[in-house]
Amino acid sequence: MPDSHALSELRAAISAPDHTPEDIAALPLPESFRAVTVHKKDTEMFRGMASADKDPRKSLRVDEVPMPELGPGEALVAVMASSVNYNTVWSSLFEPLPTFGFLERYGRTSPLAKRHDLPYHILGSDLAGVVLRTGPGVNVWKPGDEVVAHCLSVELESPDGHDDTMLDPAQRIWGFETNFGGLAEIALVKANQLMPKAAHLTWEEAAAPGLVNSTAYRQLVSRNGAGMKQGDNVLIWGASGGLGSYATQLALAGGANPVCMVSSQRKAEVCRAMGAEAIIDRSAEDYRFWTDEHTQNPREWKRLGARIRELTGGEDVDIVFEHPGRETFGASVYVTRRGGTIVTCASTSGYHHEFDNRYLWMHLKRIVGTHFANYREAWEANRLVVKGRIHPTLSCTYPLADTALAVHDVHRNVHQGKVGVLCLAPAEGLGVRDEEMRAKHLDAINRFR
Repeated sequence: MPDSHALSELRAAISAPDHTPEDIAALPLPESFRAVTVHKKDTEMFRGMASADKDPRKSLRVDEVPMPELGPGEALVAVMASSVNYNTVWSSLFEPLPTFGFLERYGRTSPLAKRHDLPYHILGSDLAGVVLRTGPGVNVWKPGDEVVAHCLSVELESPDGHDDTMLDPAQRIWGFETNFGGLAEIALVKANQLMPKAAHLTWEEAAAPGLVNSTAYRQLVSRNGAGMKQGDNVLIWGASGGLGSYATQLALAGGANPVCMVSSQRKAEVCRAMGAEAIIDRSAEDYRFWTDEHTQNPREWKRLGARIRELTGGEDVDIVFEHPGRETFGASVYVTRRGGTIVTCASTSGYHHEFDNRYLWMHLKRIVGTHFANYREAWEANRLVVKGRIHPTLSCTYPLADTALAVHDVHRNVHQGKVGVLCLAPAEGLGVRDEEMRAKHLDAINRFR
């Protein structure tokens, strides 16, 4: 069993309303803790199966794992809550490749990085929690600080990353391309991943925005993405989902007009509750962008374009917020206005995109690839959460022991918004420090519940 006494002491100290940094710093660290893992020996278990048939409940485990060594510039964080992202789904399915290749390559870079090359991989790229210890060279953060973490891990030993840290050749996504992720009772992060937790949110609410909010911010708002401006029409695929729900909020907060693509009336209502007016239920309107596995249907692209113009007063979209990939990409390129931008960060329906290049080159459109966010973009995205301008889209939570079921639900797309995981937090609803601000935004915070 994990070091339950030490973990209970940690939980009690964090829950105490009058705890001090000295109290947290004085607590003994447990020798082990529970974490959600995949195992290297299991990487062939789904060989030959289609993605849709793979079951994360068979590959994900909750293990007792030893405490990792703390290095310079790093922090150990007591994880009160985390959440499920698509990279956790991909990791659990061992696709497109098992993540152990990432860990092996990272482990070869230095003796300290060798810690990450293990026969198990602790997953998770979000957390909300409390700093327990910091390594040499960490001055800004201290034990007892309540934090969230973004998932960009960089070394910054190359000049390439100093203008945009996402361009660092040693850039990795924590909990996906590194070990010791956030779906655990304790996580190891670089100290420059830490950001302030929003005081008006619970632990599980604060853990939800991290990866997806930062990704959407870079993709849609940043000059490294689409550079959205006031008045832009923005087509958002999966507009009530884990990523799209933040894109929808960012568009509305930035004075743009989101055109929300959803797959059910229930999801359409969620978009309306966020303030969106232009909504397309692709299931009800029966869009079929492929006639068979190999052939797209341009007539459906044109039908979608006409529908968009009905909703925008005759205008095409300036930006398409792309992440489904293969299924939708041809339509996305077609419906974008002349000189517009298709910005893509994922390919949840397939990585091999096909589109008619005439509509790209002759109409001077741009395809921009974005991936997560640099430190500044992640900080700006979190700042909007702290200020109550962007709200968590948490729909439900699971205990750490049931993380595999949570990942299964995300894989099957039966969720809305984000799915949370309680780690050290014994129940939902804890961790709020600013009740007055919470009351002001409570309806928005609970919108996806």
